[in-house]
Amino acid sequence: MSLFPLTLQNVSLRRRGKTVLGPLDLSLDSGGPAMIVGPNGSGKTSLLRAMHGIERLSEGSITWANPDPAKHAYVFQQPILLRRTVVENLAYPMQIIGTDKHEIAAACHDWLTKIGLAELRNTAAPRLSGGEQQKLAIARALIRKPEVLFLDEPCANLDGHATREIETLLNQAAAQGTRIIMATHDMGQAKRLADQVIFMIAGRIHEQGTAQVLTQPQTPELAAFLRGDIVT
Repeated sequence: MSLFPLTLQNVSLRRRGKTVLGPLDLSLDSGGPAMIVGPNGSGKTSLLRAMHGIERLSEGSITWANPDPAKHAYVFQQPILLRRTVVENLAYPMQIIGTDKHEIAAACHDWLTKIGLAELRNTAAPRLSGGEQQKLAIARALIRKPEVLFLDEPCANLDGHATREIETLLNQAAAQGTRIIMATHDMGQAKRLADQVIFMIAGRIHEQGTAQVLTQPQTPELAAFLRGDIVT
């Protein structure tokens, strides 16, 4: 049974007396990649974290059609890796659910080949470059075939080559049925990946729709943001 639809009703999140998210309503069905865009401080990360369940709401509710945390995965802007080898990092999510060691070995081999790290399998993960670490973090998130993958600006600090490799991974995952929900500050990236767009200002959803809104915005605020103007 699918996790979706995902329904947010009257969701608000406050920190130290300040509202950082909401109030907002949102409904997401299964589908192609959803890009969350907006200026810094607009609430993109808070929305991702709330949907994933790692932020406690101040008000409102978030409901999955089939709540199953095992079908979620989350990749942070700065990769969080174990102080272990590349292959040990990749194997870890399968080990903790008791997957057969032969199945783990085969899956790790396939993913290391796919992300170009097969020759570095026994290297300590913290010694990898930023792009390599992010590819490893994404592969580790995808190795259990989650139904939804949340990503918080995974390419923010990467060069064009690493960004292209990660976008390829995400497109492949989406084609295989993983729902990508991702925050990005890069409008070029949003245009390349988006099936759906959620535009945020000041903690609230200001405009949403298909990828077409990135070329035909319906509000002056999104049009200004796409021009590169400062929007608050």
